[in-house]
Amino acid sequence: MKKVVFALTCLLLSTPCFAQFNLKKAVGAATKAAQAVTLTDAQMAAYVKESVDWMDKNNPVLPDDDPYTIRLKKLTEGITEADGIPLNFKVYNVIDVNAFACPDGSVRVFAALMDIMNDDELMGVIGHEIGHVLKHHSKNAFKNQLLTGALKDAVASTGNKAAALTESQLGVLGESLVNAKYSQKQESEADDCGYDFLVSKGRNPWGIVMSFEKLQSLEGGGQKMSSVEKMFSSHPDTQKRIDNMTKRCKKDGYERPAATEQTQEQK
Repeated sequence: MKKVVFALTCLLLSTPCFAQFNLKKAVGAATKAAQAVTLTDAQMAAYVKESVDWMDKNNPVLPDDDPYTIRLKKLTEGITEADGIPLNFKVYNVIDVNAFACPDGSVRVFAALMDIMNDDELMGVIGHEIGHVLKHHSKNAFKNQLLTGALKDAVASTGNKAAALTESQLGVLGESLVNAKYSQKQESEADDCGYDFLVSKGRNPWGIVMSFEKLQSLEGGGQKMSSVEKMFSSHPDTQKRIDNMTKRCKKDGYERPAATEQTQEQK
């Protein structure tokens, strides 16, 4: 079983049937370069695609006929784009409780997250992550990694064509996509933008509130929960986020779904 080599800010479960998210080849990345460089939109798109392709290749993507994938496809049926950005969804069969959305519209949901959340909660997480894409938070974080991090030399070495990246460099970029750090302002913006996105796709925005409540319920209480506490350490106060989204839902007249267990027990 492959091991994680960097600290993901997410809860790690002990389910033995899953692999762990693999960024082992990210170790040993080059040191930061000194010169300033520029980056075109075409280069950005190429780097994002290469990074997503690398992650899909180096982590266990569940097939179309797997129950996890079937559940995610049913949940996201009809959700094909976000403000013109084409969306694609896949499930990583890993033990990390996480999900992320990339600037190109690639959304990756981890199987362990699906295990602890019902459909409404899971859609709330997905809506929030897509909110980061729509507000260009994920794009800016990825660009900053390219221009200020270990990849600056590679980016600066070419003209209008994206530089060929090493396995180590692709691992660094993969980490920046999965483990992006956002400011409190950006997190709040993603909450509101995710709310609007869910509404535009005919989904109940209470899912955002419910997902926060689920994660809040996991805070504290032992080693397993310490990762969830870290997850919120740089975010706005969890209860404040819950209150803000609750007010919006009530103001807009949405009815809170009945509390249910996850729609499909998957082990």
